Amino acid sequence: MPEILTERRGHLGLITLNRPKALNALNASMCQIILDTLLAWRDDPDIAQVVVQGAGERGLCAGGDIVAIYQDIKERTGSSENFWRIEYQLNVLINEYPKPYIALMSGIVLGGGIGISAHGSHRIVTDSSKCGMPEVGIGFFPDVGGTHLLAKAPHAAGRLAALTGSKFGAADAILLGLADSYVPEDQLARLLVELESESAQSVIERHQQTPPTGYMHEPWVQAFDGENLREVLRSLQSSQAPKAQEMAETLQSACPSSVRLTNELIRQAGDDLRADLQREFRAALHRLDDPDFAEGIRAAVIDKDRTPHWVESLPGLSHEQRTERHLGPLPGAELNYAMLGASAEEKSAS
Repeated sequence: MPEILTERRGHLGLITLNRPKALNALNASMCQIILDTLLAWRDDPDIAQVVVQGAGERGLCAGGDIVAIYQDIKERTGSSENFWRIEYQLNVLINEYPKPYIALMSGIVLGGGIGISAHGSHRIVTDSSKCGMPEVGIGFFPDVGGTHLLAKAPHAAGRLAALTGSKFGAADAILLGLADSYVPEDQLARLLVELESESAQSVIERHQQTPPTGYMHEPWVQAFDGENLREVLRSLQSSQAPKAQEMAETLQSACPSSVRLTNELIRQAGDDLRADLQREFRAALHRLDDPDFAEGIRAAVIDKDRTPHWVESLPGLSHEQRTERHLGPLPGAELNYAMLGASAEEKSAS
């Protein structure tokens, strides 16, 4: 069975991630097919808009295939570099897509799932949405433009999502700027049919409702405005809110070197997604050399003991130096956007 299904329905192009047993986790070939399909539809006058959805009932996408990344850390085949190179270019294509790109963010939408949805023009969450950027829990960082997106979010809430990796629902996805509209799950089938012949905006406006309340608007969240990570933790621990105590524990269990790296990437992120993804690409490749990444994946999905043993410090490196080395250049291997080519409009203008 193909891992990506593509279909034309009227003037709608439909892309379905089709690995339901793996929670539609992304690999390089899936990203390449989506990228090639979007490029073909970009200049196709018969396609007015595009929808991306996940097969099965559990969600859109649980992220990248981290088992494959673990194998690459051990064997160094270059497969992770190839995956990220394609995936990050796909993120940019979605962000710059000239036609409505509608992401149905129902169920689990984590990591790479955020990457193929939150950069789109029309992001729809539902009552089943469980979103997040949980990478600090496996020794990585919010990539796929995650540092770019969360740096643009309301400051405290964005840092909460990035530094704890906590999951959140529809209302908080909208608050963070990762989604636009809430549509009840039972209306998605009808919405999809209407998108075959009507504009995205009119269809979504007809179905959208007010989502159930989340938690990122609560006063204790402002603890994440703290000057440094110690102050953030101190503020959380002094709060009477149970959710604040939960976040303090989550922050303490996250990979310390990942939290520091994420904090720095958020600090450096700006308004240019391409530049921020180039920075993330550097950090991702360098992260393959940090022992915490392999250890985080091992504990989560290889041995599944959920007890990672983080390396507090590396010989001869301060915490700051350990973070900084992730940002060093990649001579001859920097991320570029050669796969994206030029649109028909750009070609005619040149």
